[in-house]
Amino acid sequence: MKSSTKLSELTLEQLTEKKKKLTSLSIGIAVAMFIICATLFYFAIKSKNYALISVGMGSMITLLPVFTSVGAISSEIKKRGKQL
Repeated sequence: MKSSTKLSELTLEQLTEKKKKLTSLSIGIAVAMFIICATLFYFAIKSKNYALISVGMGSMITLLPVFTSVGAISSEIKKRGKQL
């Protein structure tokens, strides 16, 4: 299993690369989740099963760890920018 490295141990180039990868990953997942939520919303209205709306909206919470990671990387990059 791959060991996790701390952000402070990575170089600035590695941090930038990791931020770009996570940002593109989060955008891709967010688009897919939006399409799924829209589909669930449509089926909820059509079948009058309104519980599907809450399932669709609640599933967006799965994106929080990715956004938190991107925020942590951004703050580490800013911190290093001030040190230079």
